[in-house]
Amino acid sequence: MAKLYFYYSSMNAGKSTSLLQSAYNYKELGMNPFLLTAEIDDRYNVGKVTSRIGLEAGAHLFNQDHNLFELVSERNENEKIDCVLIDESHFLSKEHVKQLGKVVDNLDIPVLCYGIRTDFRGELFPGSQYLLAWADNLNELKTVCHCGRKATMVVRLDVDGKVVSDGAQVVIGGNDQYQSMCRRHFAEHIWPK
Repeated sequence: MAKLYFYYSSMNAGKSTSLLQSAYNYKELGMNPFLLTAEIDDRYNVGKVTSRIGLEAGAHLFNQDHNLFELVSERNENEKIDCVLIDESHFLSKEHVKQLGKVVDNLDIPVLCYGIRTDFRGELFPGSQYLLAWADNLNELKTVCHCGRKATMVVRLDVDGKVVSDGAQVVIGGNDQYQSMCRRHFAEHIWPK
């Protein structure tokens, strides 16, 4: 029976690498994984899932206007899909997560979503909020803070490398703009006394 999975973490925990490993495993068994990534994320090559360690694979893009159930359903009619793998799943909407539930429940196709749990203010991303609420399986991927503790939060940095605590929820960037931290160090910057 298919399930909806959510693999979450702060930045630099290897989410994209894990997704690409899963895709490789499916292909190695002669199966057909269907990869999706957020159109908004243009840090690397558009239309690709790219990991920081240099692995990459082609992917279909999604944006807020797409109906993911219809997209997967139509694709599955033309070419059997054995698994849906979604990178940057924190950019999913509430409706997208409902649609992915339908992919699992009505098409019996497993869906594996990989994304960040919270933004630089410690607030849930919409996609993460509904995946945490509705996924069948939740899996935390771990990374470390500069102090060596488990990093669960992300801070945003300005051009001078200083932590910022306000601004738009979504600003696309990498290590130059974001840093993973444990809750204690995050709180020192974002929740001052």
